[in-house]
Amino acid sequence: MNDKKGMGRGLTNYGDAGFSMFIRKAFIKGLGLSDDALSRPIIGIANTYSGYNACHGNIPDLIEAVKRGVMLAGGLPIDFPTISLHESFAYPTSMYLRNLMAMDTEEMIRAQPMDSVVLIGGCDKTVPAQIMGAASAGVPAIQLVTGPMLSSSHRGERVGACTDCRRFWANYRGGEIDDQEISEVNDQLVPSVGTCGVMGTASTMACLVEALGLMVPNGASAPAVLAERRRIAERTGEVAVDIAVKQLTPDRIMTPKAFENALRVLLAIGGSTNAIIHLTAMAGRLGIDVDLEAFDQMGWTTPVLVNLKPSGQHYMDDLHRAGGLPRVMHELRGMLHLDEMTINGKTLGENLGVMPDPWPQDVVRPINDPVYGEGGIAFLGGNLAPNGAIIKQSAASPELMTHTGRAVVFTSLEDLANRMDDPDLDVTADDILVLQNIGPRGAPGMPEAGLIPIPGKLARQGVRDMVRISDGRMSGTASGTIVLHVSPESAIGGPLGLVRDGDSITLDVPARLLRLNVEEAELKRRQSETPTLTIDPAATGYARLFHENILQAEHGTDFAFSRPDMTRKVPKRS
Repeated sequence: MNDKKGMGRGLTNYGDAGFSMFIRKAFIKGLGLSDDALSRPIIGIANTYSGYNACHGNIPDLIEAVKRGVMLAGGLPIDFPTISLHESFAYPTSMYLRNLMAMDTEEMIRAQPMDSVVLIGGCDKTVPAQIMGAASAGVPAIQLVTGPMLSSSHRGERVGACTDCRRFWANYRGGEIDDQEISEVNDQLVPSVGTCGVMGTASTMACLVEALGLMVPNGASAPAVLAERRRIAERTGEVAVDIAVKQLTPDRIMTPKAFENALRVLLAIGGSTNAIIHLTAMAGRLGIDVDLEAFDQMGWTTPVLVNLKPSGQHYMDDLHRAGGLPRVMHELRGMLHLDEMTINGKTLGENLGVMPDPWPQDVVRPINDPVYGEGGIAFLGGNLAPNGAIIKQSAASPELMTHTGRAVVFTSLEDLANRMDDPDLDVTADDILVLQNIGPRGAPGMPEAGLIPIPGKLARQGVRDMVRISDGRMSGTASGTIVLHVSPESAIGGPLGLVRDGDSITLDVPARLLRLNVEEAELKRRQSETPTLTIDPAATGYARLFHENILQAEHGTDFAFSRPDMTRKVPKRS
């Protein structure tokens, strides 16, 4: 057997290759496998099932469907476990552990013999972690997402996680609903397994991976519990054998032009701000630098076409019935690189060319009648964010897009929790809430705390939005006039850490400006007296590894040692 294929890949080193193969086959035969089975292309299946992860609750069924597809195509499927992350069950935040999952995935792909790998994930950080790992491992890989949950209803109103989670909780904090109703709605927000049923981070990443070409066409939107999701899994298994034979590695799919397509789609779907960080990290694993200023220029000509919460009204199961992501990309086809190769061996243009004619629906708008006239995300600069910041303008309040206000500063998550509902807090609806030290190193892990709650006394007055600024992230399911990913972060001496109560701040989204209206001399004085975060000398293990190697938001908050030199830039097309 060729020592670079199938069971002969990556032999354990005993100093005798023949013995290494002999003992490997002896042990795998203990599972009842024959020499004929072991002679086939080996297709690994990354199993991220966990009892803590409802987003991945259908993975056992998907594994069986993938195995069926692999065997129909003449391969041998072997599943193996990796870390599983759920946004609500990861302390201090799943983002803190994303890179650990990427390392686990990368090394398990490298360590075990497989000619290609099927990556099964769904919840926010799992898909980017898997692709980061697979890109670094360099083995042919295809992504299968678990799919979104179904929507449900509460007292006759359609609901679904997690935009409605936040809306109902805001109403509860504001005294508009009582204990009984918040308990009732809690039973209805997640009616099935699967990822959040809106255009949050999970759905966004599913769409972007399809746009990149690493997923079978129309594989992003089918709900987790539908039979169609299992048919997609079967097809994924078949394609996994094909890419194993052809040795179609991720770098041949994940090109600069493919990332430009994904960024264009991100703007058009009104996708999660988190996707900027994840795409940057995924691209960085292949030495590709995502140019965020050029991305912002794309936003001026790329409208939001998808009418889904939090930027619209519908849910992911509606998007699937409307034709899924191919329908969106068909509207965008004049802006996309249609000659890019995809995982099924066809170009993006060829895949879009077999789409059926459109049918009446109000989920995917035609390009001449968009939901929002510009792209969903804008990139900001200015003296408060020298290396940039972002805002999801499609989910912001139009009247706050140009605003100057007085800063009300919270220095940490603990400070926020202690004072947010203090009736004596000096705050008005016109002020700007600033949360410091929740960046990649400061929190640690850049938690989704950028959706700073409306102070209790204002919430009870009916205030539902204010300008909010932080060096952290927010859930893709959230909405509001919220500035995120301010870089450099407070904890390493960034200007955000120099903001004091009462300072004047200007947000001007049309001008792409975030400015602290304080004299430079005063900022220098504050800089000299503001400490930066130091590594705890007692920190060990992953915590120490994290603090010593984590990069800032503009580099995807990946570990420095995981990225080669960045020599190519995207996007280049205006």
